Amino acid sequence: MIKPMKHPHRLALVATIVGSGITFLDGTVVNLALPSISKDLGASFSQLQWMADAYLLSLSSLILLGGSMGDIFGRKKMFLFGLYGFGGLSLLCGLAPNSEILILFRLLQGVFGALLVPGSLAIINTNFPSEGRGRAIGLWSAFSGAFTAIGPLIGGYLIDAASWRWIFYINVPLILLCIILTTLGVKETKDVEHRHIDTIGMIVAALSLAGITYGLIEGPVNHWKLGSVAPLFAGLLLANTFLIIEKNTKDPLVPLGLFKSRNFSGSNLMTFAMYGALSGFMFALVIYLQSKMHYSAIKAGLSLLPVTVLMLALSGRMGALSSKAGPRRFMTLGPILAGLGILSLTNLHPGDSYLMFLLPRVILFGLGLVTTVAPLTTTVMSSVPNEDSGIASAINNAVSRVGGLFVVAVLGLLGTEHVFKFSMVLSGVLAISAGAISYLTIQNPKKLVEKAHN
Repeated sequence: MIKPMKHPHRLALVATIVGSGITFLDGTVVNLALPSISKDLGASFSQLQWMADAYLLSLSSLILLGGSMGDIFGRKKMFLFGLYGFGGLSLLCGLAPNSEILILFRLLQGVFGALLVPGSLAIINTNFPSEGRGRAIGLWSAFSGAFTAIGPLIGGYLIDAASWRWIFYINVPLILLCIILTTLGVKETKDVEHRHIDTIGMIVAALSLAGITYGLIEGPVNHWKLGSVAPLFAGLLLANTFLIIEKNTKDPLVPLGLFKSRNFSGSNLMTFAMYGALSGFMFALVIYLQSKMHYSAIKAGLSLLPVTVLMLALSGRMGALSSKAGPRRFMTLGPILAGLGILSLTNLHPGDSYLMFLLPRVILFGLGLVTTVAPLTTTVMSSVPNEDSGIASAINNAVSRVGGLFVVAVLGLLGTEHVFKFSMVLSGVLAISAGAISYLTIQNPKKLVEKAHN
């Protein structure tokens, strides 16, 4: 039997980075594999959207429940449960015989991913002393972001060298490593106060997101017939119902009182716009590079390598700088830089030079992303009490996934022939709006403001 270490902070940090990083990696790698999956399984564009959005749908719907379950039943226990399930579904995704089965397995994979992302930050918040928590979150942000960025590189190699199926198989050894690290390095924590699971709220939230997503993806395909429009409106109605339920529930899935914090509300609005932009940008770019510019999967992955390098090199420094100077200016400037980088790719055409055209724009986007991620994460986690760390993390991660879910869902609105330009414009505008939201809503900690005036 494996015995846990006495002071295992480093192992706990590595475990949370690997556990949450796998969920980020999975999203970006699958986007890169979509052209290969389409050729192998004969998938339509709407099916490709569902391969990305089925995962985001279940992850978004249940990530709030995942955070609550960790707080109630034990953060380590739920994190391990998520690891086992995610590993098993990754294997099944790799074995999927057709598009429909793959979409189903992706949906189920997101269920277990919903336990990993909120669990990772909650574990950091409860396993680390307050004086080391900021640095730990900064490192988590840096390496989790690097997982997201390095995904296309690893995935491209696996797709070209073997098969798209290996982008799922590769999760299994990483999951096994994470299980060992979690068993050794994470101490169990949970809330002392007894709470109930908000089952009704969970069901209504899931149905709301499913209805909206279905309507947005299938609407353009079915020429906005009643069968597509009705679920869309039903989803919007259920979203309003969800807020009413949460307001009147004793143990809500989303404690609306958290949004009384200006920084928590502002950072979540900003997250919706910024991560929606990131998802739309990555989804459309990797497909365009392969289908129109005839990049191989590995070349498409390598084209985004500068983002990885910037995340690894500068995330820790950005986290430290934002702690000293306050997050507001970083959360304002970063999204604007990223948005300008995205918008500048609108006129990317086959034959354009990578070094002269694509690379400078990818670097600009990467600089914006690295300036944003660590300050955003720290702001979210520092804006709520420690006992609400699990649900706060879950809310923010749910918001980021919902942003990506909706943006990917609307990419076909103008028809498949206009997907790339529409994606770049939409994603660029969303990113810049995220910077504007931060400027208007985020407040630096009082001690920093007082120090600046003295």
